Amino acid sequence: MATASTLASASSLAQHCRDIAVRARRAAIDLAGVAGERKKACLRAAAAQIRADAAEILSANKLDVANSPSFGLTAAEIDRLTLDPKRIEGIAAGVEAVASLPDPVGEVLEHTARPNGLDIRKVRVPLGVVFFIYESRPNVTADAAAVSLAAGNAIILRGGKEAAHSSAQIAVSLRKAIHSSGLPVDCVQLVDTPDRDAVGAFLAMDDLIDIVIPRGGESLIRRVCSEARMPVLKHFSGNCHVYVDRTADLAMAEAIVINAKCQRMGVCNAAESLLVHREVAAMFLPTIALTLGQHHVEIVGDAATRLLVPTAGIATETDFAAEYLGPKISVAVVDSVDAAIDHINRYGSRHTDSIVTADTAAADRFAGRVDTAVVMINASTRFNDGGEMGLGAEIGISTDKLHARGPCGIRELTTYKYIVVGAGHTRS
Repeated sequence: MATASTLASASSLAQHCRDIAVRARRAAIDLAGVAGERKKACLRAAAAQIRADAAEILSANKLDVANSPSFGLTAAEIDRLTLDPKRIEGIAAGVEAVASLPDPVGEVLEHTARPNGLDIRKVRVPLGVVFFIYESRPNVTADAAAVSLAAGNAIILRGGKEAAHSSAQIAVSLRKAIHSSGLPVDCVQLVDTPDRDAVGAFLAMDDLIDIVIPRGGESLIRRVCSEARMPVLKHFSGNCHVYVDRTADLAMAEAIVINAKCQRMGVCNAAESLLVHREVAAMFLPTIALTLGQHHVEIVGDAATRLLVPTAGIATETDFAAEYLGPKISVAVVDSVDAAIDHINRYGSRHTDSIVTADTAAADRFAGRVDTAVVMINASTRFNDGGEMGLGAEIGISTDKLHARGPCGIRELTTYKYIVVGAGHTRS
């Protein structure tokens, strides 16, 4: 049974969260009318401030890294958490990259003049207030804030506790720049409590928050989807495929598979599944297995794969649907491009899927029929990234079909409104 002090504490937390959201709403209204050049100048100032505050950010990051064993982080997770001068420069450069992009706010999407003289414009506008929940990667704090501000939104940041000190210091730098630029400083706020109940409090505020974006483990995202009263922009997992077609350049295919799987294994756009056309399987699979082995990647496969790669384990239904985020890959031999498409549509996560082929018709069929947010043709799945695809820093990758899909940058954090101009028009 809840005590009076427990109820008072819960009420206090809910009010604290609501105060943050109210300030964000006010900031969003003010920011919506700010000219693009002022937002760009603010972002350039933010990049400069991050560089100026590098020592403070690194000092804060050392505290997070020192605490990482108590959170049970893996070596890969500690690597993603750790900052150094080169990574600080990368964070600042990422903010500058967002500043260099065209301002989408105010773009006229459609313009019509009605026969009665009404002038109707469909104009791109900010979403409003974004609630962003993310994992222990300090650079994401700056990326998300930059993308949100550039699109004219206020953002409430709820970072992982593992990077609490780093994220807090980066947020301080960002808010310094926002204040000095004369923009509403509460357009970027970092939730300052580790209490998990704070997330639930924000997810109930559909009167103040327009969209929530969770970026982390599948369990977190499913919790957000079940509790949120506002739209959620998300992907649950990244079971990304590479399909090697019968006409593929096998040297190219090997390079793409190794890059897609091994360049960075713990990310959502890393390949987790490999499909190979039966006509080239005997030539390709023993070679790629050897190279994957050199990268310490475990292979589990279907019966045809295990005949060609005796060291491969047995792949289960669960394996074919898995996002490993580590040194393991599922492999299957297929009879056609249609069989590859069927396999991906059955087991995939609608994130990123690649075909390696010299056959334009096969590439077109794959691109048209695979149900995925991003199709790669003769390219690594690792290119599904806002920076690599020209969006600047991204706030996340969406496998949804409404309202945004794929890597989400500035444009994906906008919506539109209709502006109708009359001259005393009344409807009869």
